[in-house]
Amino acid sequence: MNKLEQLKTMTDVVADTGDIVAIAEYKPIDATTNPSLLLKAAAMPQYAGHLATAKNWAKAEGGSSDQMRQNCTDKLAVDIGTEILAIVPGRVSSEVDARLSFDTERTIEKAKRLISLYEENNIGRERILIKIASTWEGIRAAEQLEQQGINCNLTLLFGFSQAVACAEAGVFLISPFVGRILDWYRSATSENYDAQTDPGVLSVKRIYDYYKTHGYKTVVMGASFRNTGEIESLAGCDRLTISPQLLQALSEDDGSLPRQLFPDSAKGEDKVHQSESRFRWQMNEDAMATEKLAEGIRNFTGDQTTLEELLSN
Repeated sequence: MNKLEQLKTMTDVVADTGDIVAIAEYKPIDATTNPSLLLKAAAMPQYAGHLATAKNWAKAEGGSSDQMRQNCTDKLAVDIGTEILAIVPGRVSSEVDARLSFDTERTIEKAKRLISLYEENNIGRERILIKIASTWEGIRAAEQLEQQGINCNLTLLFGFSQAVACAEAGVFLISPFVGRILDWYRSATSENYDAQTDPGVLSVKRIYDYYKTHGYKTVVMGASFRNTGEIESLAGCDRLTISPQLLQALSEDDGSLPRQLFPDSAKGEDKVHQSESRFRWQMNEDAMATEKLAEGIRNFTGDQTTLEELLSN
């Protein structure tokens, strides 16, 4: 077996793309999308029909120009997600507007809106993960949504404090960002990192061990990979969401891929309770997590705005 096939025997492989051609080729369990990926998808010829449908639907819904832009992007996201679900056997992740990252109530409203649009496409909520930024407010929104039967994917997760809070909130899945953590440390230090010393890889291993040691059911899905070495170092993680380029690289490598993470032998640190004050203090003390979270929210917001402008033309 090639390395992608080997990985699938121990980890659920998820496609980190909105490209249905790539998804069909690599046959992942699930797929994840975000505003950046949707912006790329909007430029693909195969989605021209979805763009036209979303524009016409938003006009028919009416409202202010701002509301129509938001309706248009929501409809596009859901229609692309619906097409993806015709290919993958599991779930698709659709992201809440990053501009709502610090507003619990509006995040809940947007999540329910996305779920209702999927239901209009005859897609049940059991096949959807609502992606929400791992702010304190986002985690609280996810906690309420989970209690209402809407499963969530907490994204833009860089710090251990975020992971602890997500587990205590009972969220379905977290997406710790491996590559972006590495990016920060490469910029901040003069050190050279390999797959064994990669700070992003070590962060996911720490979270995985903590969750398994204390019996948390929250799924750990490593994300944002820069190279196949990071992926191989996390073989055995619950899930890994991987770009088409790295899926291809793994599929073309016939080398051996040994398992690295084992739930039964995990030895995590002592259990802690994550209060709001503790969460905010630990984030304040973690420059990497604070800076990358803020940067991620800004970048997703920028791509969301660009997508809205594209669809309003």
